[in-house]
Amino acid sequence: MCGIAGILDLSRDALGVPELTDLARRMGDSLVHRGPDAGQEWGDPDNPLALAHRRLSIVDLTKAGAQPMMSACGRHVICYNGEIYNAAELRSSLGSTAPTFRGRSDTEAILECIARWGVATTVEKLIGMFAFAVWDRQDKRLSLVRDRLGIKPLYWTRTRNSTVLFGSELRALALHPACPREIDRDAVAAFLRHNHIPAPRSIYRGVQKLAPGSILSFSLDGSEPQHKTFWSMDDVVAAGRADPFEGSDVAAADTLEQLLGDAVGRRMIADVPLGAFLSGGIDSSAVVALMQARSAEPVRTFSIGFHEQGFNEAEHARQVAAYLGTRHTELYVSSEEALGVVPRLAAMFDEPFADSSQIPTYLISAMTRREVTVALSGDGGDEVFAGYTRHQHARMLERLLSAAPVSLRRGAARAIRTAPPSFWDAVGRALSSGRRVTQAGDKMHKLADVLSHDRSALYSRLVSHWDRPDDVVIGGTEPRGLVFDPDVVRRLSEPTERMQYLDTLTYLPDDILTKVDRASMAVSLEARVPLLDHRVVEFAWRLPLRFKLRAGKSKWLLRQVLYRHVPPHLVERPKMGFGVPLGDWLRGPLRDWAENLLSEQTFGQHDILRAGPVRKKWREHLSSAGNWHHLIWGVLMLHAWLDENHPG
Repeated sequence: MCGIAGILDLSRDALGVPELTDLARRMGDSLVHRGPDAGQEWGDPDNPLALAHRRLSIVDLTKAGAQPMMSACGRHVICYNGEIYNAAELRSSLGSTAPTFRGRSDTEAILECIARWGVATTVEKLIGMFAFAVWDRQDKRLSLVRDRLGIKPLYWTRTRNSTVLFGSELRALALHPACPREIDRDAVAAFLRHNHIPAPRSIYRGVQKLAPGSILSFSLDGSEPQHKTFWSMDDVVAAGRADPFEGSDVAAADTLEQLLGDAVGRRMIADVPLGAFLSGGIDSSAVVALMQARSAEPVRTFSIGFHEQGFNEAEHARQVAAYLGTRHTELYVSSEEALGVVPRLAAMFDEPFADSSQIPTYLISAMTRREVTVALSGDGGDEVFAGYTRHQHARMLERLLSAAPVSLRRGAARAIRTAPPSFWDAVGRALSSGRRVTQAGDKMHKLADVLSHDRSALYSRLVSHWDRPDDVVIGGTEPRGLVFDPDVVRRLSEPTERMQYLDTLTYLPDDILTKVDRASMAVSLEARVPLLDHRVVEFAWRLPLRFKLRAGKSKWLLRQVLYRHVPPHLVERPKMGFGVPLGDWLRGPLRDWAENLLSEQTFGQHDILRAGPVRKKWREHLSSAGNWHHLIWGVLMLHAWLDENHPG
């Protein structure tokens, strides 16, 4: 795992090579947290291009793996972030005419494959996570590439003077004097709805996130950039429908175990200490079980616990670890320790980001980094195998929205809202242990919101925080992205599959993977996600829905694989999520901090949001008339980011 940055200066007054290389170095140095082991830059002596790299050494710790790296033939130079898990096979596929390799790094394997086959052919052969830039010195072409699921980040812009900038994080681009720094108020509106900024936008107007599964190429002649998609969810869905899995339950479990086992095994290759996050849930337990099955030594596992009821998964993780025989480490975090992370979040996430599980994700990453450099994670299981609550209830909700009259649905919504969230929380806790519902108040009020709209708006309502962000953002108009596209309903009529599709293209890369990347990279920890191996994803989309949802259980097939290694009673429990008691914190120990960021003075200083609707929600939250912590957290993270980056 590393940090990359670079410049292709197409302006009339292009900088000289020394100045360009020095600027690239400073861009790279801003990413030192992503790569603390080494840093290097390279400027093309004949062209206005410079690349910078910060290295976190994982495979081949010698200087033979240093970047930017030039191919043996001297034509291509690569600057790469990620891990390729089939590097050995790639080397072998080059045959006897392959150049003499300088080392064992996956970087060199990618580079020599590009020298042989070109960028487009090479990326289709890669198994792993990656974001890289490759400069073709002969064709004078810069290609930016991002992996299939968007595991690794890559920002880019083409400035008004035609300079191309790119980097792993926004902070690197912002160091260039020509980088756009205007706040994109439309992106802020989208942020208030989702608590992340949906791709391809960023917080800066004109700076974009490269789409997953794509190649973006720039030519030195200044012609329009060329965009090519080498992997898309639309193609995966179409292929799954054309060739659905028709085998038995046992055959499906065998196939998944073989695919996922191979994905896990490949991600255990490292020249540094390796471990895994373990929550004791289905996803992380499956990953750890398959790791332990492939290891002669106890796998190192890590979990954190909270003393607050309803937020502690450490006990479950401990039981799974004991059964599997892992070398387990857990840390119980006090509310004071967790709250101590909050002032660092704006700098850590580089642009506004407000998924509050960023706090425990950072804490477990920091604890894990004390012992290992690489950690496998169970992220992606919910999107791939239909694990979210909304996936389970999608059909029921759509039938309800289609069958029940609008007046009846809105009446039911009003009745639900009559009781405060605390009432529904008490009801959820009062249910029997097997049916107990966590955060029932939030879920019931979300249901009320859904009931007030029609079927076409179901997904957007379920994932919304601020309902009408345009009313909050001064001069902002929310972009109507994929979440609002009515054509998605037509193309994917089955509601659960439609939600999986939208989650995989939006929530997964823009929220979940962004959170894991920034939190782990903040402490120089490489996080690997075997459930998002593209071969596993493609197989999952061949599975009929009964293999994902059955007998009231989500992720049915993944559970069957896990049960071969861990008894069901150790992992069967209501879905908890990876959260913190944010609502109570905002009413308690975080109140003074929040009051400052929600003051009339702060709203006036930044002049981005209207204070009225925000402060109304804040008062309601403080009085417990509503649980608006997710909405308030978005505003707090935006203002904290503005204080950090645009204090004026």
